[in-house]
Amino acid sequence: MNITFDDFNLNKQLLEAIKDLQFETPTEIQQKAIPQIMAGHDILGIAQTGTGKSAAFLLPLLMKVKYAQGTNPRALILAPTRELAMQLFEHLQMLGKNLDLRYAVAYGGVGPKTQIAEIKKGLDILVATPGRLIDLYLTGELILKDIKTLILDEADKMMDMGFMPQIRKILEVVPNKRQNLLFSATMHDKVVSLSDEFLEFPMRIEVSPQSSAAKTVSQLLYQVPNFKTKINLLQHLIRDTQADDKILIFVKSKAHADNIYKFIERKINKSIRIVHGNKGQNTRINAVNDFKEGKVQLLVATDVASRGLDISMVSLVVNFDVPVIYEDYVHRIGRTGRAGNTGEAITFSTPADIYHIEKIEKIIRTTIPKSSIPKEVKIEPTPFEEKQKMDMEIDALRKKSDPNFKGAFHEKKNPKPAFKKTKNLKNQTNKSKSKGQKNPSSEKKKPMTTRGKKRD
Repeated sequence: MNITFDDFNLNKQLLEAIKDLQFETPTEIQQKAIPQIMAGHDILGIAQTGTGKSAAFLLPLLMKVKYAQGTNPRALILAPTRELAMQLFEHLQMLGKNLDLRYAVAYGGVGPKTQIAEIKKGLDILVATPGRLIDLYLTGELILKDIKTLILDEADKMMDMGFMPQIRKILEVVPNKRQNLLFSATMHDKVVSLSDEFLEFPMRIEVSPQSSAAKTVSQLLYQVPNFKTKINLLQHLIRDTQADDKILIFVKSKAHADNIYKFIERKINKSIRIVHGNKGQNTRINAVNDFKEGKVQLLVATDVASRGLDISMVSLVVNFDVPVIYEDYVHRIGRTGRAGNTGEAITFSTPADIYHIEKIEKIIRTTIPKSSIPKEVKIEPTPFEEKQKMDMEIDALRKKSDPNFKGAFHEKKNPKPAFKKTKNLKNQTNKSKSKGQKNPSSEKKKPMTTRGKKRD
């Protein structure tokens, strides 16, 4: 029996919005979560990115809130990043466009004045990052005493980013009697134990193995010796792409993002934007929007953008750097192959990344297929400093796995310092003098001679 959105007893306004968005069949997470949320259960939901988990909690939430009432928010959605908060706000507007409800979004990086003005107008559902929510609460303008539903999206990331102290502060000021929903693509044991603090007898809904990658994404791994060869390989890959292809490039640092951006802009005739923590909020918003709308073909981003980018038809994700937070690999490649479309994810791995790749493969429960570097790509020699840095990283990682491992940088012998020997010899000399013995070191040594001695 095929389940449709009509089977969830949603109101006419929501069904019309779903039809306008061309959602035909509920996804697995939606089929399992929506009835349980509407029944009032606390939910611990685990689903990979691109499976429709946002709608899985937004649709029943909109049914629960129904219509505008009072001035204080009755539902609170917490998200770890500005990008994800903005995405959820957009989804709320699209799904609830036919409802008499008021929504607002609050995040850092911009002045709070406009956000405070929106709060003063009155609202029903608030989407916020934890830090900005506390800032607004402390102004006295945001009242949380009427919260009936608390939702944490990307709960694992929120806890990994150190938001637990802020979340605990928020839990102190919202009513104890409320419905709690936690959703994420990954949910390690630590998060499960921490979630016990604010979930009451939760329904655990897991629609796919934790941290599994979408089947619509083909994965490929290139073993690359150094940074310059990575650049050459990236240049080779993106030169062959079509004009309408969308390519998302993930890097580990702002410096790498800036360097790649400058290189592509200077050497390759491709339109490109960049997103990382040092960019102003408006710059980041404009960059993502230009990429969404197809005005630019490439977007270079740090992991600040690995979650919360709901961009359709991304044809290729390139992991220029391997993520060291292994769950982020799933979120990165989850930007492609969304909503039933196919996509490709390519990862560049240096010798220092082998350890991380093995951990990622263990998490996603599959081996990433490997491919040889194309002959057209020039393999650059590895500079001494880069090789030394990688060797030290390899040593540190091997020592992490085996505490007894010493490594190439720890194998020097440690003889006793010379001054100790001198000191011991001096003490020995003083003892000899005190006993009236001759100091053997004070005697003149006779030259060695063979005169008068038989030869062997």
